[in-house]
Amino acid sequence: MAVRAVRGAVQLERDEAGHMDEQVGALLTAVLERNELTADDLISIWFTATPDLHSDFPAAAARKLGIVDVPLICAQELDIEGAMPRVVRVLAHVESDRSRADIAHVYLGAAAALRRDIAQ
Repeated sequence: MAVRAVRGAVQLERDEAGHMDEQVGALLTAVLERNELTADDLISIWFTATPDLHSDFPAAAARKLGIVDVPLICAQELDIEGAMPRVVRVLAHVESDRSRADIAHVYLGAAAALRRDIAQ
């Protein structure tokens, strides 16, 4: 089994903890489903959030989904002028039999504009 990296992002409509949980949960669920993964396939997940998000840690949504024994870390995105606001990004390291070309990177809603080259 190979180690693969899966990318994803979602733009939040507002900076509220419940909304973040919902949207990040939907993103993680889509990453797992589209790549036919379970929590046991996860090695680690990096979360980043744009500087305008303060309501909660994105990793808290993973814990609420039952991802409890996987190392998670949160960081702040660079504050670049003109960048899309209220975005949470993920970089999940997983064990998978899929080739790199067959990994489904997940960009939900308006965040699909961030990486049209790999968004599926």
